[in-house]
Amino acid sequence: MKIKSIKNIFPALIISLSLGTSSCIGDLDVDPTIDKSTSMVFNRDQVFAKLYANMALSGNQGPAGNGDIDGIDEGTSDFYRQLWNMNELPTDEAMCCWGDPGIPEFNFAQWDASHGMITAMYYRLYFGITLSNYFLEMTEGDTSATDQRAEARFLRALYYYYAMDFYGNIPFTEVVSTEKAPQHSRAEIFAYIEKELTECVNDMKDPKTNTYGRADKAAAWMLLARLYLNAEVYTGTAQWQKAADYASKVIESGYTLSTEYKNLFMGDNDKNGAQQEILLPILQDGIDTQNFGGALFLIASTHKNDMENGGTSENWAGNRIRRQLVDKFFPNSQAPTVNEKEMAKAANDDRALFYGLERKISIEDKANFTDGYSCAKYTNLYSDGSTPKDAKHVDMDIPFLRMAEAYLTYAEANARLGKNNDLIKSAIDELRKRANAKTQPSYSLDDICDEWAREFYFEGRRRMDLIRFNKFGGNTDYAWEWKGGAKDGTSFSANKNLYGIPTKDLVANPNLKQNPGY
Repeated sequence: MKIKSIKNIFPALIISLSLGTSSCIGDLDVDPTIDKSTSMVFNRDQVFAKLYANMALSGNQGPAGNGDIDGIDEGTSDFYRQLWNMNELPTDEAMCCWGDPGIPEFNFAQWDASHGMITAMYYRLYFGITLSNYFLEMTEGDTSATDQRAEARFLRALYYYYAMDFYGNIPFTEVVSTEKAPQHSRAEIFAYIEKELTECVNDMKDPKTNTYGRADKAAAWMLLARLYLNAEVYTGTAQWQKAADYASKVIESGYTLSTEYKNLFMGDNDKNGAQQEILLPILQDGIDTQNFGGALFLIASTHKNDMENGGTSENWAGNRIRRQLVDKFFPNSQAPTVNEKEMAKAANDDRALFYGLERKISIEDKANFTDGYSCAKYTNLYSDGSTPKDAKHVDMDIPFLRMAEAYLTYAEANARLGKNNDLIKSAIDELRKRANAKTQPSYSLDDICDEWAREFYFEGRRRMDLIRFNKFGGNTDYAWEWKGGAKDGTSFSANKNLYGIPTKDLVANPNLKQNPGY
């Protein structure tokens, strides 16, 4: 597995560079011989666009045929698809019935350091870091690129954030170099991300003033709030007050909650009111961003052809719901076997978008998609009934950062600080009222952990929340079906709170040491 050469990514460029980390040494080396069909001129806007495209596309051609990363099916090399797999499949929310290499290991938290998809995600993140480093090097001193440089620093910090979250102590470089990168501790990477975000935010556009699809100050504040919310996991020192402070900045930024929860996950979520909540989308378009990852993956992998709300001809029948997620909406009685509209009514919560017709509530047969309720949260249908642009590829933008996270971050941080219950209650009540769900007199930390699941299930973040609440690796008090590979759930080692540094990188870069347990 390797990353394609830069000249294949940017046909208008011929440059000699390589990522200063791992097995990418050599793989990104480019023959400096001038190709008469190309230009040596740096195209600033083209490279800048690729910084965002790294999250939205799997290659240069789309939907397949010229992928950024060799050695793996192009669709599965997609940034969000692998982020989703790594954060959802080992948890109490999702389980995939496919037998593709790597999927069962995700389902049961039984991966090792040679896992192909985990390695692909590592390469995808460092590809984004390399692109950011290159862009920043080439625009050094260019005062006309101030906004773009700030966003490039934000995106580099975002890619480093996920690398730190997934892999812990990681290779670090701010330059494009043939030197093998040194390994920095998680705490050092945390401090670097904090510095970059608190600096670059000053040059980013004010909230709601940037082009839709590009990051502004509110996106940076949201990532800072998330960083501080998980600071104890990353550094051993909690920073709850800073998490609350930055979450408050997002809440007061001018963004507002979508009036309809469902609109956040529809094909026209860029114009149906949901865009008022989405701080940073991963843009998707049925014509211009065709990809077998991204939003198509979210919709197609959760739908079977007996469901009517997908809005695409693709129904892959892969990812379905573990019972513990359903139980968070139906704690005292068994959920009905109805469609998602009736399910939400029965739950008295608009977020319970589960499809139960011809489904079992529990997963008995690991390979049978109809064992387990289906997630009907994502759809390419338009809220106004308009027709999607393409019958197969989808228009639904991925709501990658949305301000609902700020409300729950604010509530949790204040709960951990022992603050007044009214602060906690008011934040959570905003989300529950939006969902037409009943509010409670108060919310415990366990309630808040469950509320993270109810609001953000299948959005690619659950592993992080379970780790923060000490309910993931090493935990023996919370089980879910097929946890650790056992039907009724069994604990797995705390070392699984980190993924292993890919074996290929360890071989190529002698500066790296493996995470414990791998």
